[in-house]
Amino acid sequence: MARTRFVGDPGLTARMTAVMFLLGALFVGLIAVLIAIMPIGWAPFIGIIGLGLVWFQWYKSDTVAMKAMGAREVSPQEAPELHGMIDRLCALADMPKPRVGIADTSLPNAFATGRSPQRSVVVVTTGILRRLDAEELEGVLAHELSHVAHRDVLVMTVASSAGIIAGMLTRGAQYGAIFGGGRRDNNNGLPVWLVVLVVSLITYAVSFVLLKLLSRYRELSADRSGAYLTMKPEALASALQKITGEINTIPDRDLRGTQAMNAFFIAPAAAGVSLRTLTSTHPTLEQRLEQLAKIRAELDRTA
Repeated sequence: MARTRFVGDPGLTARMTAVMFLLGALFVGLIAVLIAIMPIGWAPFIGIIGLGLVWFQWYKSDTVAMKAMGAREVSPQEAPELHGMIDRLCALADMPKPRVGIADTSLPNAFATGRSPQRSVVVVTTGILRRLDAEELEGVLAHELSHVAHRDVLVMTVASSAGIIAGMLTRGAQYGAIFGGGRRDNNNGLPVWLVVLVVSLITYAVSFVLLKLLSRYRELSADRSGAYLTMKPEALASALQKITGEINTIPDRDLRGTQAMNAFFIAPAAAGVSLRTLTSTHPTLEQRLEQLAKIRAELDRTA
């Protein structure tokens, strides 16, 4: 975690370290299996492609996320109130100020991304700007800045590389089954496409579960850190309730277009579904509100 005044979270640090180690081992294992079963001349290309994708995910994460949301960077002259709020929070947290972006969509949401605190960006939608008051928006921004300070955005971005590669290989193996027939090109007598398919599916499943578990915990951690920074947990609680309620009114076709960003949003772009399943990217609203209520009670006792 970067040195800031955000409350530290050893649990988050431990989980990020474990996820990075396990997914790193999984990624290396996937590449090793591919090199072992593919023709020897393909080995350098497989290694280069794998490393290249990880590098691209790390280096261009902010650009890719902003393009996915149709967001643009805004200057202090274009959004003086938004910049002023982030200036105050960054001064309070003693952290570098990220770039600021706005996505023109009615979906009320916000996210942070970037490979380092110096190369990060915090993006809010026009929908959230219209719906939240100043204190609620400050709570949301403190939450997003906490992600930057904890560096969990970078971990989520890089860690997703193994799943992306596995997904691509799964699709390739399916084409191999269709066009390659039952050709056996390895010592075990199994079709290459079948070996690739099985290994890719296992890699994807493990990375999927690990990332979802980390995603839910990091959201609770950001809620907690942001609430302690602003000392107004009730403002973030109100914002989460408004955001969740408004998302339920957004047409499904609009929500589907942004669901690839769910793991990075402050609230998932999903309406009318239970968030208590293993596949959810966020803790339930009830869990988040309960935690914020406990923080409010603790602050009151301290005062």
